[in-house]
Formats: sequence, C-alpha cells, structure tokens
Amino acid sequence: MSKNIAISDDVYRRLKREKGDRSFSEVIAEKLDGGGEIADVTGQGIFDAKTPDDVADEIEQLSEGTMNRMTDETL
Repeated sequence: MSKNIAISDDVYRRLKREKGDRSFSEVIAEKLDGGGEIADVTGQGIFDAKTPDDVADEIEQLSEGTMNRMTDETL
C-alpha cells in the first residue's frame, strides 16, 4: 500500500539526490530506522531554538511600523 505526501521542491531534490537507485521509501525508512528523525531528511530543525521567537519579534516590529505609517497617512 502506498500513500501520497506533499513535499517542497527543495526537499524532493534532496531526497532524489540521496536515493540513487533506491526508492524514496527506502531512503526515509533508513533515516528513521537509523535513529534519525524525519526532520533529518526534510531539513527541518536547522535553526536554533531561539530563531522562531526572533523571527516572530521582527515580524511584530515590522507590522507595527506598517500600522504607524498607515495611521500617519490617514491623519
């Protein structure tokens, strides 16, 4: 039985490069069976734990700046 999954083009290229003459399932299973996590295959987990908070803070600051400019233009 097989299942379809959606992956990004970048992840597809990485899996394809890794697989050689093996199936995608074999590559993923090898990573999981070897004590790896699916993130090892997909490239997730490449940022340190603080990065998401830093990004969220920056987005919030940029959003505030946009709102301030919009308010200034409507006054």
